[in-house]
Amino acid sequence: MTNTLIVVVGPTAIGKTSLSIKLAQNLDCEIVSADSRQFYKELCIGTAVPSTEELQQAKHHFIQHKSIHENYSVGDFEKEALEKLTELFKENKYVILVGGSGLYVDAVAKGLDSFPKVSGAIRETLKEQYSKEGIESLQQKLKELDPLYYEKVDIHNTHRVMRALEICISSGKPYSSFITKTPKKRPFNIIKIGITAERQIIYNRINERVDIMINNGLLEEVKSLYPDKSLNALNTVGYKEIFGYMDGESDLDFAISEIKKNTRRFSKRQLTWFKKDQEIKWFDYLYNLDNILSYIKKIATKDSL
Repeated sequence: MTNTLIVVVGPTAIGKTSLSIKLAQNLDCEIVSADSRQFYKELCIGTAVPSTEELQQAKHHFIQHKSIHENYSVGDFEKEALEKLTELFKENKYVILVGGSGLYVDAVAKGLDSFPKVSGAIRETLKEQYSKEGIESLQQKLKELDPLYYEKVDIHNTHRVMRALEICISSGKPYSSFITKTPKKRPFNIIKIGITAERQIIYNRINERVDIMINNGLLEEVKSLYPDKSLNALNTVGYKEIFGYMDGESDLDFAISEIKKNTRRFSKRQLTWFKKDQEIKWFDYLYNLDNILSYIKKIATKDSL
């Protein structure tokens, strides 16, 4: 049978980690994480890193393997993930790729695009604008220059917003126009599984997860990272809101409500991204595992013929 990469996607807090572990156990294979927030060893509670028990149930890769002080791009991840897959496929016919970061999932499954070079002057101008006016002004500029990508990107991720703007301004074309419609051919088959639920269920699960994070010590984790709050890796939901509280911009209750709100918004954007992919087979979050396994084996057998 041909090597098969099983991609597990869906909105945050829907249960991707649990499903990927069950699949890995049943298929006797390992898991590659494509969650860009879980790459950093300093981040744990706020990124919902799999627990020690979960990590023991199945072998994981690309979990807390980098430092927030390192520059680590989606291009770096594509290269390293493909190298790891080549290694893992020597031992097993299946590998699980799991994550809610659509760009990182696509980097492995479809490949990245070639973008024009950006001048240092444009980059510095955007940095200065961000410093003076904040992320909101950059978000508005992206909405004007590339409304299509604005609807797909995590607009609270400063790095991605600025990167898109750099391309828009340098080329005079929307960033989204450089995104290829022809995926690169990979030396393995790909089966994509998505899990989802009604929007209110997703939102309830997000709210519950944030409460659990607070109870598990998120505030203390963020406090320990305060000296590095300007790093790009920390400009993410769950951390920036508490930094705002620590800077006296809000009280703690408001910061927590903002984490929930921004995470709900992020989940909506995740679904917008993944729903455009017609190759994803969707299952309800209260799935029957046997049904998913049957689907995987049916497609894998067909692809190998």
